[in-house]
Amino acid sequence: MDSAVSGAVDDKTLASQSQWEFSCDLEVDYESEENASMVYAALAVDKELQPDKVRRQMSVGDGKLSVHFEAVEARFLRASFSAFVDILTLSTKTIEEFGSGMEL
Repeated sequence: MDSAVSGAVDDKTLASQSQWEFSCDLEVDYESEENASMVYAALAVDKELQPDKVRRQMSVGDGKLSVHFEAVEARFLRASFSAFVDILTLSTKTIEEFGSGMEL
């Protein structure tokens, strides 16, 4: 399973900055719509602990799980992304170990 991480911090002037100044995108290629959907279903139940400071949007397509994070401060983005990747890793390892023939 391949993964790609890209981060972006907008270089806008102070006058045009929005509340959600910091963002990061994560894409994991499970090479299977079924596996990507299983991970999505497992992770979708966990909502952000501070939705007024961090937003997370997930989607599945072409066997890939895509996640977009936005935050008001870099430290909130880092904490949210890090916690999410920990749970994502556990979900991915579970599918690698037991995924063959599993159903949602």
